Amino acid sequence: MQIHISPRDVKLTSAIHTFVAQKIESLEHFGLNLIGAHVALWHDDKRAFKHAFVVKVHLALPGPDIHAEDHGHDLYQAIDVVTERLAEQLRHRKSKLVKGTREKSRKAKLKRQVALA
Repeated sequence: MQIHISPRDVKLTSAIHTFVAQKIESLEHFGLNLIGAHVALWHDDKRAFKHAFVVKVHLALPGPDIHAEDHGHDLYQAIDVVTERLAEQLRHRKSKLVKGTREKSRKAKLKRQVALA
């Protein structure tokens, strides 16, 4: 998966880059074939202190893409919250896929049983 990080009014240090990369790569364990991620980080001086850092993430997947955004007074905390929101959305998507597959299998099995009877 390709991860593209766009800092705006934030100096992209190696620590921030590593932290973001680890958090986004941790989402791959859902097994939904993530294509890429675009992460936008910025600091807005005009906002209140508790909402100074903004993190937006766009995940490219087969099918509809997933987006998440958070504001916070700490950049690392905002990244954590965005990652949790993305994980929740990915869990939901995977559950729907698995449920649909199980439903198709159940109907096919039922059809075979009716045909044999």
